[in-house]
Amino acid sequence: MKYFIGTDHAGFAVKPFVIEYLQKKGIEVEDLGTYSSESVDYPDFAHKVAEAVLANEGTKGILICGSGIGMSLAANKHKGIRAALCHDAYTAEMARRHNDANILCFGERVVGVGVIESILEAWLTHEFEGGRHERRVKKIDNF
Repeated sequence: MKYFIGTDHAGFAVKPFVIEYLQKKGIEVEDLGTYSSESVDYPDFAHKVAEAVLANEGTKGILICGSGIGMSLAANKHKGIRAALCHDAYTAEMARRHNDANILCFGERVVGVGVIESILEAWLTHEFEGGRHERRVKKIDNF
């Protein structure tokens, strides 16, 4: 499994923690920026990650900004992307199990490192259940 990660300046500080966490799980990570805490525009990085996920079958993405809201809004503009804004392990689990989310979004200013770890663990542990949820996901993808 490969993950693409992108942040703006407001998500930059926790990115090393997330990358290290994923790598310890044996997951390949490609960092698509930003590479400093200098102010940047979050849509630029949301689009980079969304495009990379769409171009590379079987990959997923992680987007981090201050709240996670802007990143999720921008990423979801791409047909085929299901970017889920998660604030805890339960929302991360449901995003995978029921929504087949392919990009995880969260806000550095909203959740701390301990919560981020539980979000990542739930996200990585659970798979899409399919069944009745598959019909619903297809409806989203067909908009």
